[in-house]
Amino acid sequence: MSTKPTTVDEYIEQAPAPAQERLRELRAILRSVAPGATEALKWGNPVFEQGRILFAYAAFRKHINFMPTPATLAHFRTELGDWTTGTMTMQLPHDRPLPKALIKRIAEHRVTDLLEHDARWM
Repeated sequence: MSTKPTTVDEYIEQAPAPAQERLRELRAILRSVAPGATEALKWGNPVFEQGRILFAYAAFRKHINFMPTPATLAHFRTELGDWTTGTMTMQLPHDRPLPKALIKRIAEHRVTDLLEHDARWM
């Protein structure tokens, strides 16, 4: 990214070209799951917050990272199959379709966990 973005829209506009449409799709899914959440930039990445951070995402040259919490990803470990994951990240390569239904279920689980159990980000 050339200049430091100050809004999520600027972040998406400055992301690598192959990531921009995918970022918009991911953002729309997350908005639909958490319509009461606010969007911000934290650590230079877009986040959705609702009292606490719900999830974040980040664009890279070859993939997008979707970042719910470690506990949320652990809950979906078997469904994540061959997707590359880290402790709290799910890589979404640009050469594969977004797993929209799975992303939505993961995001819904995170929102429920936060609202019902006040689950922390880390």
